[in-house]
Amino acid sequence: MATAAEGLLEAGAQPAKQEPAVETAEEAKEPAEADINELCKDMFNKMATYLTGELTATSEDYKLLENMNKLTSLKYLEMKDIAINISRNLKDLNKKYSALQPYLEQINLIEEQVAALEQAAYKLDAYSKKLGCRVDCAAFEQQTLYVK
Repeated sequence: MATAAEGLLEAGAQPAKQEPAVETAEEAKEPAEADINELCKDMFNKMATYLTGELTATSEDYKLLENMNKLTSLKYLEMKDIAINISRNLKDLNKKYSALQPYLEQINLIEEQVAALEQAAYKLDAYSKKLGCRVDCAAFEQQTLYVK
């Protein structure tokens, strides 16, 4: 086993270097007073620009919603007017239909009577054909009797 450990060392495995335990620190330097003031002013200006943009976008969104609500309200008013007109026309049609109802009942009665009359005409036609056939048969019999 010792030879295996020696082989590893010889193959290129080198022991790790130890890093120093103490880190060196650089002294923090405060920027000059003028630089801090300029940076603060720049930050506040940029923040004001950002907030102005956000508020403008929000305001535009609310204006858009207000316009959409107005248009929707107008559409609903138009639909209400259409519904009122439809309701009025439907009431008028119902009144006209109720006024026509007696005439429609008379038409139905006449239609039934015409159908009964048609059936009677078919029966009368069939009966007249039978009667005509009997008359023809009787006439034929009389002719045959006179011929004899």
